[in-house]
Amino acid sequence: MPVADEIETALRGAFTVSRLTVEDVSEAHRGHAGFREGGETHFDVAITAPEFDGLNRVAKHRAVHAALGADLIARIHALSLDIAP
Repeated sequence: MPVADEIETALRGAFTVSRLTVEDVSEAHRGHAGFREGGETHFDVAITAPEFDGLNRVAKHRAVHAALGADLIARIHALSLDIAP
């Protein structure tokens, strides 16, 4: 399963998602640290879910990282997050 699909599945399983986009932007980072041929290293994620209401930015990011899990996070070089309640 592509990493983008794994990210989407994990986030939809952990949160009541009303908006979610997962974009593999690895090609834009060709030649940069962490880039691997074939992509799946750099991702932009935008998510809206009520579980984020009242959380500060750090708590939101921790919640997303926890939902993705250590194994998946270890395979991602860069994860840009846009999180809203």
